[in-house]
Amino acid sequence: LRERVAAVHRGSSLPERLRLYDGWAARYEQDVAALEYRAPHLAAASLAFAFPAPRAEARLLDVACGTGLVAWELHRRGFRCLHGVDGSAGMLERARSTGLYQQLRLCVLGREPLPAPAEHYDAVTVVGALGEGQVPISVLPELLRVTKPGGFLCLTTRSNPSNLRYKAELEAALGQLERSGAWQKLLAQEVEYWERATSEEESTQGTGYISGVVYIYQKCPVPHLEEG
Repeated sequence: LRERVAAVHRGSSLPERLRLYDGWAARYEQDVAALEYRAPHLAAASLAFAFPAPRAEARLLDVACGTGLVAWELHRRGFRCLHGVDGSAGMLERARSTGLYQQLRLCVLGREPLPAPAEHYDAVTVVGALGEGQVPISVLPELLRVTKPGGFLCLTTRSNPSNLRYKAELEAALGQLERSGAWQKLLAQEVEYWERATSEEESTQGTGYISGVVYIYQKCPVPHLEEG
């Protein structure tokens, strides 16, 4: 398990990383259960708390959806119109078998645009994929593009030592977008027991766990410019 987790997070090439995820798909849920991985639950609960409208008709995009763990949590909370994208065909096959998604597409985030028109989704989630050696921070504008004005974005990242540089760069980019008026931050919740650490070096103060954070942003409405 430690080797599988380390392999997909280290700086391997994209084709190699996708091959690793394809091979991991069959054991993925068993492995993350052993790690007590709480991000899907925490993210879905945070988004549901922020979401103001009836949920059944809201259109959501689950980015880097994996085997569908986030979809299970969203479905439990009344969200029914779920679309998903992932770069791993093996993961998508597992996600398809859940029956929870109305649409699933293969998409390598950071290499190609999301397969959706602008302002299409009421909410977008990226849970577990924003991290060192994973999805690049440069995807943030693309996530915003497909979100409706007033829609929500739910993002997570880890706070373990090997991800701290990425987290700092992510938070700088999040803040820059907020200052530009693209979105406003509703929540940045640090969680101490995010998942079990796979090494003592990654553990938070010897607890045996790593910490993480859930962010909720709301896309700002487009301002109307006065003519002249």
